[in-house]
Amino acid sequence: MKWARLKTLDATLIGLFDRYGHRVHRISLGILFLWFGLLKPLGHETTTSILAHTIYWGDPDVMVLVLGWWEVVIGVCLLVHPLLRAAILLLALRLPGILLAFVLEPDICFVSFPFTPTPEGQYLIKDLTLFFAALALSGFLADERSEDRFH
Repeated sequence: MKWARLKTLDATLIGLFDRYGHRVHRISLGILFLWFGLLKPLGHETTTSILAHTIYWGDPDVMVLVLGWWEVVIGVCLLVHPLLRAAILLLALRLPGILLAFVLEPDICFVSFPFTPTPEGQYLIKDLTLFFAALALSGFLADERSEDRFH
């Protein structure tokens, strides 16, 4: 009898995860990008300065603002389901900057390469993880049913 209840509970939970999991995933990533992105233009200290110093296209103080607003736009695009493709594109455009920081500034990213990242390195690894988490959402763009199930 207990096994039957456990199987029923398991089936119910799996059904809920199947129906709502990707929506919750997308919304939570959107909120996270909004939150972390807004910290920069609001003047709060973050480890984004490593990216700003790695990208040689402008003044690091300006680049921190650009990267912050970029993250805000990614967050909004993740929150508004029809803009999910734009979020993936914006994330993909940001990926080279993340990887470039590891190549150009390994002494800032790692205490001991490759297993002991600094706080800045941990932040960049978190960015990579968020990128791949968002990329997992993009797999559902090809599924025509995703329009009905995941927004």
